[in-house]
Amino acid sequence: MSMSSPPWIFVFLAVAAFGAGAMNALAGGGSFITFPALLLTGLDPRAANITSTIALFPGQLTSGLAGRQYVSGAGRMPFAGLVGISLGGGAVGALLLLATPPSFFAALVPYLVLFATSVFFWGSFIRTAPKIAKPMPSRVAGLVQFAVAIYGGYFGGGIGFLMLATLTVAGVAMRNAGATKNALAGAVNAMAVLVFLMAPDVAWLQAGIVCVGALAGGLVGAWMLQWVNEKALRVFVVCVGVALTIGLFLRS
Repeated sequence: MSMSSPPWIFVFLAVAAFGAGAMNALAGGGSFITFPALLLTGLDPRAANITSTIALFPGQLTSGLAGRQYVSGAGRMPFAGLVGISLGGGAVGALLLLATPPSFFAALVPYLVLFATSVFFWGSFIRTAPKIAKPMPSRVAGLVQFAVAIYGGYFGGGIGFLMLATLTVAGVAMRNAGATKNALAGAVNAMAVLVFLMAPDVAWLQAGIVCVGALAGGLVGAWMLQWVNEKALRVFVVCVGVALTIGLFLRS
């Protein structure tokens, strides 16, 4: 894709990014839209994943800052410690992705999307608030968060639900867990973006279009929160994930 590409490609990518931004604001799962959209512009799966991570980061940063007054630590582990763990894990995951040959990542992507779709489905329709007799020890919560952060830096689909599960099992109240999850996801992707900025795989034209479109969609999505049926939206996200999984398996 270049400036000489047909105009419909730019319009298509901008509309997809707008929808992804709104979806992230309403229910999450925006990468299920931007990732296949970037694939359709001619990027290989690894380049599409890297470009999507960079393009969606400003919106994630905004979400994290918006709820900063509710962030908290987990047990005896302070919030600053969780941020440090997330930064480290995000860097490790991003470096692992850059070390992964594009052909191998292309073969791995269908399984990653299947996992992300399953996590999104579980978090949206099956998972309930845990009845905790004894919260997860802080050290264990830190190790789990590090593993989730590595996954987030490498691929990232479903990372929000994985973090939310870890934090609530560690004894963090749901409202605080949601805000903390957003902040930690921003930390994971901040480090991933710093690593990816040095990579030659970034498609900057597509990244710019997705970034602007997603930011606009996020603003509209925040306004739509008062009347959109969130459950129906989550069903749509899962359907997109299933269709994308099937398409990727057929393509591989």
